[in-house]
Amino acid sequence: MKTAVEELSPTRVKLTVEVPFEELETSMQAAYKKVAQQVRVPGFRPGKVPARIIEQRFGRAVVLEETLNEALPKLYGQAVDESDVFPVSQPEIEVTKIDDGKQVEFTAEVDVRPAFDIPAYDGLEVTVPSAEVSDEDIDTQIDALRQRFATLTGVERAAGNGDFVVMDLSATIDGKNIEEQQASDVSYEVGAGSVLQGLDDALVGMTADDEKTFTTTLVGGENAGEEAEVTIKIKSVKEKVLPELDDEFAGLASEFDTLEELRESIRAQARRNKLVDQVVQARENAVTALLDQIDIPLPDSALKAELDARKHNLEHQIGESGLSREAFFRLYQTTEEERFAEFDENSQKAIKTGFMLDKIVKSEDIGVSEEELTNFVVRRAMQLGVAPNTLAQHLADNDQLTLAMVEIVRDKAKTVIGDAVKVVDEAGNEVDLKAIYAELNEGQEDAEGVSAADAQPAE
Repeated sequence: MKTAVEELSPTRVKLTVEVPFEELETSMQAAYKKVAQQVRVPGFRPGKVPARIIEQRFGRAVVLEETLNEALPKLYGQAVDESDVFPVSQPEIEVTKIDDGKQVEFTAEVDVRPAFDIPAYDGLEVTVPSAEVSDEDIDTQIDALRQRFATLTGVERAAGNGDFVVMDLSATIDGKNIEEQQASDVSYEVGAGSVLQGLDDALVGMTADDEKTFTTTLVGGENAGEEAEVTIKIKSVKEKVLPELDDEFAGLASEFDTLEELRESIRAQARRNKLVDQVVQARENAVTALLDQIDIPLPDSALKAELDARKHNLEHQIGESGLSREAFFRLYQTTEEERFAEFDENSQKAIKTGFMLDKIVKSEDIGVSEEELTNFVVRRAMQLGVAPNTLAQHLADNDQLTLAMVEIVRDKAKTVIGDAVKVVDEAGNEVDLKAIYAELNEGQEDAEGVSAADAQPAE
């Protein structure tokens, strides 16, 4: 087999493949067997029709067509392997020549990963947040903890932002009750930002037993998008009471006996979180800085597939929310146009990043060990709340283990880049990532274990 590669554009090639007829022998025998099973010839049992009878009765063209249907996918894959191209789309294959008994020729046009060079990355400098833990950081964590242990106490006054009310809700359109918009004993924090426009404004100043009606646009259900009269009746108003900040609170909220011990524990965890964040940011910023130095043209098919996947996920989220499109985007304080523009930008960056990391994986000869794959599955299972064995079986059954390995080697490539660049914090102090690994892993033999376990970027 002989293959010629023609570059149609930086992201698309045309393969012209010449195949000697003898290389089709196995596929041709399979074709004869398949046709023999499908045809009916008097005097022969199904599957037992000789090849010469098939050709006499139905023509050799039928066999050749079946032969090529069986052989072309394999021949295309072989041509790709021999040509050192990396397809990113389905090929457009056309048989251009059949010289029976001698040679078959076909072409395959396909989008491919573009060729580009990776510049040196050991000269890059990136900035990460400081790992210093301030008293304000501790206070913020303490306040969040107090919020978790807050109690609600009834008050005899008007509701304000931050208070909780228990209320009944009902809605009518042209005087007709909308059954699915009726709700009783709803607990709600005033000012939380309901998708039901006008609710927070209406609640402020109301007291127990008050009733008020306001006009709004429904955001869910069969009447989504229609204007309705919403009536709210307040049953009670409660204020949030935070626990006193003392040793008793420390014992209630933690395993510590004193508030000072709790604060020190929070300080230590905050320190660890900030160190992990430095590692993550160093890698992500290094990838971005390196990407900014490379011009990578994008295959149209790859970009379209990425955009379509993101838009499909968005449609699923909207459907699952039960909200109208307008209410959904209002809830997230954005517009459909802004979200699509964000998709376009993020899709381009994601594809370019993948291309770049894959090239580094190849140049650095990065692989995946069985232990790394196992650890990946265990961590992902914990995130999804399923048993590791269940997830492993799911990945195997759906041919997704390869995708998992790609994710692992790309993360390792990020580590290679992050470890090579110069890292400084916002104050200009140099950051030693290897020292951070050692501190996070507390002297474990594999000091860089953090690269796989403790420093995963946020989704």
